[in-house]
Amino acid sequence: MQSCSNTEQFYIVVGSQASRAELLTVEHFKKDLETVCGESFSVVNAGDQLPDDGFFFVVGTSDSNELIQKLIRKKDVVLSENFPGKRGGVWAKVALENGQPAIVLAGADIQGTQYAVYDYCSEILGVDPFQYWTGKKTTTKHVNDLLVFDNKVIAPPQIPILCYFENDVDELANRKDPLLEYDWESYTEMINSLVRNKYNAIQFFDMLGRPEFFLREEYKAIRPDYDIRISYIDSMIDYAHDMGMMVQIDLSLGYKIRPMEQEKADCWSEYKDEWIANWKYYFEETPLGKADIFSLRPRNQVWDWEYQSSCGENKVDVFNEVYVELGELIDQYKPGAPKIAICYSDGMEMFNNGFNPPKDWIVVWSDDGWGGFKMLPDSTKGYQFGTYMHAGYWLNHTVHDPYPEKLDSIMKMMCRQFQATSYCQVNGQQFRPFLINIEAFSKIADNPEAFDGNLFYTEWTQRYFGDNAAAFAVQSMKKLHEAQFSNIGYVEHLWEIREAVAYLSNLPIVRPGKPSIPNDYKHVEDDYDALEIRTELLVQAREQGARGAEYVPEDDLFYHDYIQLPVELYLDLLAFESSLHQMAKYKREFEKTNDTGQLKKALDLLGMAKADLDAIYKRCAQGDKNDKWKGWYDPAKRRPNNGFPSIEMLDAIEANLRSLK
Repeated sequence: MQSCSNTEQFYIVVGSQASRAELLTVEHFKKDLETVCGESFSVVNAGDQLPDDGFFFVVGTSDSNELIQKLIRKKDVVLSENFPGKRGGVWAKVALENGQPAIVLAGADIQGTQYAVYDYCSEILGVDPFQYWTGKKTTTKHVNDLLVFDNKVIAPPQIPILCYFENDVDELANRKDPLLEYDWESYTEMINSLVRNKYNAIQFFDMLGRPEFFLREEYKAIRPDYDIRISYIDSMIDYAHDMGMMVQIDLSLGYKIRPMEQEKADCWSEYKDEWIANWKYYFEETPLGKADIFSLRPRNQVWDWEYQSSCGENKVDVFNEVYVELGELIDQYKPGAPKIAICYSDGMEMFNNGFNPPKDWIVVWSDDGWGGFKMLPDSTKGYQFGTYMHAGYWLNHTVHDPYPEKLDSIMKMMCRQFQATSYCQVNGQQFRPFLINIEAFSKIADNPEAFDGNLFYTEWTQRYFGDNAAAFAVQSMKKLHEAQFSNIGYVEHLWEIREAVAYLSNLPIVRPGKPSIPNDYKHVEDDYDALEIRTELLVQAREQGARGAEYVPEDDLFYHDYIQLPVELYLDLLAFESSLHQMAKYKREFEKTNDTGQLKKALDLLGMAKADLDAIYKRCAQGDKNDKWKGWYDPAKRRPNNGFPSIEMLDAIEANLRSLK
């Protein structure tokens, strides 16, 4: 298709009062237009005399752009805070006073403007909101294609705060040195993609210096000199604000920014003044005071576990008092800022048994890590309600669990039964592997009742892979999801491997951050049947993925990297675990019969286990076909939750088995 005509000039009109967020949005829009059309677009100011000839895009709000104000007065555009409302926007085709055609992409506020622009980029220009991460290419558009749409109103999202939780980000934070810190490109591209998907808040957590990073030996080995840069945190907050996002900070007390000793976090009544002093320090001495939303979990304030008082307190009484004190402090420093009480499993139980923060706190109910709920409220007790959900979880950190259909039913249930529409936080782990679930949450927040998980699956895969490959991609991902039954993912199998290795080598089971425990054959035996079922389901996922690959162009690397590679990574791990299981059966038979022939059979399998381990490391080294992500699966840089299999483990197994002979 021919590119835009060389005889026409193209302009983007911004207002003289355009905010930094509007200007950045226009900058992205200009880049998208020029990429798609292959022509230059000039940015001009609405306060200046517009050129007599050309094709115009008019971008902004009625407050920032005087041309939009004129169009509203003439009733060429209908737009206000009442219609379509805050975070709402419009697309409109109009003629300007100079007689030239124009497309108006406007919002009732900055977020409405962004949605108008970025929806246009996605739906009309065909620019992938996750383009940096997927590598999806655009196709050339003719100028006439830019006009092929009906005027429309973009309704405000029905969940007013959609917050991305920056948590468990190791692989993304380890792309470049220094480790455990976002490089600026990765961070800003993540923010840009989130905004394009209508996330309007981000909670910083890992980048504030989570306690693991400087206290646990596994992380000390990764970066012995770990520290945070306050100026860099400040810049990250500024960029989120520049992109129109709100920043949320959980006011827990273990961050490297000013860590509290564990013993002081276990006893509110004795150390109340120090808790309050820490919070004041956050507001007065750090960039955290620039945040817009503040949250707290009613649990341990250093480590992510249940509050267990060291001084005989009742934890419900403690946090009823804590939330009053902290709420008053937030009101003092940031009047009107949303306050979020995030209830994990122990917090949910507390809420059902007398935990009652002040009514201006939004109560947020946490899923089980896999998009479901183990516990539900007895009553919302009149609170504004929201959800804390997982697009990815630490137990499937390496290989995603795609489940838009599950999110469909679960989120509808939460919104219908508990009016959980005031807030939604989404944990996306290290972001890149969890794109389909991250986007699903954005569509749900837009309109929970209208979301159709099965239709979303189809449309998502058709958008990326085309109609012919889409059906197979969906079936492959559904089998991948099915293989993670009982909420067991890739990382849980690392734990199962540790159990098998400990039994075979007659060593304790090492638990990162916790005391070791004795090995036990029963734990290994319990995993046999499920491993076989999961393997069969993943083989089916592989087969479906391979069938879809036949319809995908060779230069489309994303199909391999997102559909096929995760299944192969998972199967590699299960093959290694299966070899360990067979060795464990022989060792157990030796223990029952004293037949040394069983030990020989186990030792004979060491070669297969080493080959399986080599396959794991080879696949991790090869990783994605897209060279941009080379090294993503490097075991040396991965999140060390539940460890990772190593040749030293097999050496220990061999030494123990030989000693038994």
